[in-house]
Amino acid sequence: MSPELSQKLASAVDGMPAFPKSVQSILELTRDVNCTPKDLVQVIDKDPVVTVKVLRAVNSAYYSLPKQITSVNHAVVYLGFNTIKNLALCIAAIGILPQHNSAEFDVNSYLLHSLSTAVLAKKLAARLDDVDPMDCFIGGLLHDFGKVVCAQFMPTEFKQALQLSLAQNTSLHEALRHTLGADHAIIGAMLVEKWRFAPDLIHTIAHQFDPPAQNSALFACVFTANQISKKLSFGFAGNPCVYPLSPPVAKMMGGTLDEVILSLNDVNAAFEEAKLFAQI
Repeated sequence: MSPELSQKLASAVDGMPAFPKSVQSILELTRDVNCTPKDLVQVIDKDPVVTVKVLRAVNSAYYSLPKQITSVNHAVVYLGFNTIKNLALCIAAIGILPQHNSAEFDVNSYLLHSLSTAVLAKKLAARLDDVDPMDCFIGGLLHDFGKVVCAQFMPTEFKQALQLSLAQNTSLHEALRHTLGADHAIIGAMLVEKWRFAPDLIHTIAHQFDPPAQNSALFACVFTANQISKKLSFGFAGNPCVYPLSPPVAKMMGGTLDEVILSLNDVNAAFEEAKLFAQI
């Protein structure tokens, strides 16, 4: 990568807003094994915007709770610690997304794809002993965020890559390497590093197209969830290509991509959950 391109990418990443302080605090709590539900409630209660959106989500028809939930504390009691953390992270990620871009990148379809990948990655994590479902959820949510950076700050190159990918039915990351000189995985990794996420997540996003990452349980869950979302058209993030699972990933997931999909009895429920998150 040339110094000029490196500087261009760094400037684009620096142009993206940070997560709200409340969500940064939630992320810090997720890394603390001694974190309690009370700690989470206290952080969310200090942010009126996140509070309102969390309560709107938990009172939606999707959860069908027996009575109206009027506090974050009650939300944690009814739906659990991890569900409320996931909701808060989704709210933060959605809040950062620009509604318009001159690359004509469909942000709403992108969002559905990312949220579906997040929900599926969390479900797949239950198959493995050595990975945190929360890390898989975050990995799925943020794995394509580099595309948002491209659409916002490098729209000409990104639009060209989108057109090239669709016209030739080739991978978007390869098209981006042709039009920009770097792909969205590298840019996304730079962004999550700026946001101070864990090294494993940074590595998974940076190397999502590289064989060396494929022995990682986090990679396996996020990669598989991504392919499922694409194959079943759970949203669309500009990439028409669906890739088979490599032997290491297939071994961890318990079969081929089609076999994994068949084994997920609630695969459509994941899309419904993603649509709920998108509405908040």
